[in-house]
Amino acid sequence: MTQPSSQPNRLANNGRIDRSRPLRFQFNGTSYQGYAGDTLASALLANGVDVVNRSFKYARVRGIVAAGAEEPNAILQLGRSEAEQVPNVRATQQALYDGLVATSTSGWPKVDGDVMGVVGKMGGRFMPAGFYYKTFMSPAAMWPKYEKAIRKAAGLGRAPRESDPDIYDHINRHCDVLVIGAGPAGLAAALAAGRSGARVILCDEQEEMGGSLLDTRESIDGQPAAAWVERVLAELAGVADVLLLPRTTANGYHDHNFVTLHERRTEHLADSAPLLNGRRQVRARMHKVRAGQVILATGTHERPLVYANNDVPGNMVAGAISTYIRRYAVVPGKRLVLSTSNDHAYRAALDWHDTGREVVAIVDAREKPDGDLVTEARSRGIRIITGSAVIETRGAKRVTGALVASIDIAGFKVSGRVEELACDTVGSSGGYSPVVHLAAHTGARPEWRDDILGFVPGKVKGQVVAGGVNGKMSLAEALADGLEAASNALMANGLEAQGGTLPKVRTVREGKAAALFDVPHLKPTMRAPKQFVDLQNDVTTAGIALATREGFESIEHVKRYTALGFGTDQGKLGNINGMAVAARCLGQTIPETGTTVFRPNYTPITFGAIAGRHCRELFDPRRYTALHAWHVKHGAKFEEVGQWMRPWYFPKGNESMHEAVQRECRAVRESVGVLDASTLGKIEIQGKDAREFLGRLYSNPWAKLDVGKCRYGLMCKDDGMVMDDGVTACLGENHFHMTTTTGGAAGVLEWLELWHQTEWPELEVYFNSTTDHWVAMAINGPNARKLLAELTDMDLSNENFKFMDWREGTVAGVPARVFRISFTGELSYEINVQANYAMHVWEALFEKGEKYGLTPYGTETMHVLRAEKGFIIVGQDTDGSVTPEDLGMQWCVGYKKPFSWIGRRALTRPDTKREDRKQMVGLKPLDSRLVLEEGAQIVLEKELKLPMPMAGHVTSSYFSPVLGHGFALALLKGGNQRMGQTVYLPMADGKVHAAEVVSPVFYDPKGDRQNV
Repeated sequence: MTQPSSQPNRLANNGRIDRSRPLRFQFNGTSYQGYAGDTLASALLANGVDVVNRSFKYARVRGIVAAGAEEPNAILQLGRSEAEQVPNVRATQQALYDGLVATSTSGWPKVDGDVMGVVGKMGGRFMPAGFYYKTFMSPAAMWPKYEKAIRKAAGLGRAPRESDPDIYDHINRHCDVLVIGAGPAGLAAALAAGRSGARVILCDEQEEMGGSLLDTRESIDGQPAAAWVERVLAELAGVADVLLLPRTTANGYHDHNFVTLHERRTEHLADSAPLLNGRRQVRARMHKVRAGQVILATGTHERPLVYANNDVPGNMVAGAISTYIRRYAVVPGKRLVLSTSNDHAYRAALDWHDTGREVVAIVDAREKPDGDLVTEARSRGIRIITGSAVIETRGAKRVTGALVASIDIAGFKVSGRVEELACDTVGSSGGYSPVVHLAAHTGARPEWRDDILGFVPGKVKGQVVAGGVNGKMSLAEALADGLEAASNALMANGLEAQGGTLPKVRTVREGKAAALFDVPHLKPTMRAPKQFVDLQNDVTTAGIALATREGFESIEHVKRYTALGFGTDQGKLGNINGMAVAARCLGQTIPETGTTVFRPNYTPITFGAIAGRHCRELFDPRRYTALHAWHVKHGAKFEEVGQWMRPWYFPKGNESMHEAVQRECRAVRESVGVLDASTLGKIEIQGKDAREFLGRLYSNPWAKLDVGKCRYGLMCKDDGMVMDDGVTACLGENHFHMTTTTGGAAGVLEWLELWHQTEWPELEVYFNSTTDHWVAMAINGPNARKLLAELTDMDLSNENFKFMDWREGTVAGVPARVFRISFTGELSYEINVQANYAMHVWEALFEKGEKYGLTPYGTETMHVLRAEKGFIIVGQDTDGSVTPEDLGMQWCVGYKKPFSWIGRRALTRPDTKREDRKQMVGLKPLDSRLVLEEGAQIVLEKELKLPMPMAGHVTSSYFSPVLGHGFALALLKGGNQRMGQTVYLPMADGKVHAAEVVSPVFYDPKGDRQNV
């Protein structure tokens, strides 16, 4: 590795860096040195690094343009090891730390010598705006290869291929006032709110709070502005109800003042979060904040001017030059030309001049600029060229000169001779755009203001705007606006402002800015060298002009055609300029053209921060029943069902799964078996309208279900398709116990709440999930009554405890509910006890059940037993396109119910009445030894040429030891009319199986065994 010996652009004094703490870092394989307090961007500039990336579409060399979240080019890959890779990190927002390793996200074989650069030089001809809509259309089979090549060329970062070693947090917070932005307005607002006793959260995306005050030339109360910042932060830190969150971005602003804050807790320290007391610290935290009032003090982004070759490294926004000089002690060049349309940008030239380096000229688009900063520049002897602008820069990998000419802004033309100025840096400023993004997240449309030549946030309930984002551009205005915003926010919270004195600030006289966005060139827009509007997405003035020529008049359509403001950029630097170009081409004003929509996230955040602790085992947590330890002890094999670990089968010795399932099936059919059914969803439904609600929810009637009785129900979506099923018991006149499928429990509860809250809020009904509270033990088989009788005080006689009844009593001395329901077709009882007593009851069952050969069985056996009876499993025998009538379950549909239940109207549609719909049937393979494959497709003729018309598919398939042959359930077109017919199932290996269409009820079709 090469190792430069110095930092050629670093100043010996000043700045907010700590020169006593040098830090080593690498960029593209070269080792450099910076200091604590640097960002990666400032350290790169200090070391004279010009090229940091290649552009998105044209692979042009790109350098650092800005100093904050608006940076479009310096988007890099971080991380030393594979697991620690973080893609697409803005160098301007990444604090420097010792050992940092960064690489460019584009450029092959290297960023300084990219083969795609040749394509980029011809890109205007071969890759105009929207070219991707017009090319790569065929052949379709080549699209995967096109996509791979396009993505590689596009300069996107690379996701890590190994697991992230770090941990991340989520935290919920509430406050009276959330202040977003810790610049002058935000600090003033937070201080006033904190002094008034409000609960305050102050967040800012920078490493240090203070915003523009950290590099301003102005003073507050007669001292440097940074000193005032320190005093304010010290006071706020001492207030118990004030929370300060630096390095924290408000990335999303949602309804009802719900704001997500992304705090980078340790990303400024190392590749991976360091250890503290032997434990790894949190790398990032997501704060989910509910705020009484939000004070938006997000400030402004300086707009660059748009001129030819404005993307060559060395072109920067003027304010960034001041930031690097005053905050980081870095002068990003030797000879500066400043092109501006306003007074405020003169700071950059004055700051540059203070360092002793040459200011070649200030090029001001206004004819007669006259403000305090202009006067100071003149007094220093700096050349000011008025009524002019930089129309083009020279240079390949670094600016070498600037072409300056008089311009006619209104006529959009060059009006005078062109002069070339030798320089290596061009700073530009076209004004300041309020950062309206967060307000726009709520759907509020920004509002144009001619006096500031920018959009300000639209009205949002519970939001107050302050400072630059509110169009208050001067320091004095921003401080006063912050105090007023705090007063309004406190009043809205029912609190009284305690007042506060406004700091003293010297008024700086500034002249009116010129409305200059894109600069005319000697050549027409379509033929001039590229003039970039959106540097991140390679959008040019010519691209926008082409979009309008091709008929795109809506700014949202222009955005999508050109990619203006796409992706992580969200239009921070380019949107206003892009709208101005579109407006000029369409012959209308900027407010008539409008602005595009901004969406979360304001800046990118890691997936780790979004996920928080919901990863690995916490992302998909395993749930265990109260009997799990017993199952493990007795050798159960498990399967995961709806996050529950359910016993799959219980092998003995060297039994295979098939052998174990056959044994378990025979035990249930011949004597008695027991299933841990605790995972079934259980929902308590109460209220005077509970019965009415169930009638609207289920397809069958519930008005006359007596206390002590149970009923099976089908639940349909509003399209008439089956979504869940289960048995619901009437515990009291207005009290019901609903069971759902294991995997559908959460969805059903959400479904109940949805319909109650949005459609029938007038019904008095309440829901509570009790799935974890009750353990369910289903004993099935001819000896089930004998076994239970030895453990209970209930009368189990068939006369007093009929099928689909339930009773309350004790089992093994424990209070229990017992339901006489069956999912096997055998005499069955489902015992429900409080979960803490479950193991006692379970073991008592086995103690008394030894004489009957009580056999535990798992889900695989349950599937065989229920399928023999033709009982469905929702999600296996249904797929979201199956109605109750398709399943042959018309008996479970209340066609004459007085209130139309969910899905009823959909069943009257012609489509749901078709005779050729897929209907539930049984399949009996002609080869009795054969078990058909689940999912196998069914055709009606054995000899068919491809493509074959599919008539249905197998949903469930097993071997039955009771039947002595394989059998299956299937959905078959017109299945009810095909009984006795032979259908065929072609397999991938060329074999074709044959099966007879039969009734789906294979075992005990009259139901005698469950009713004994």
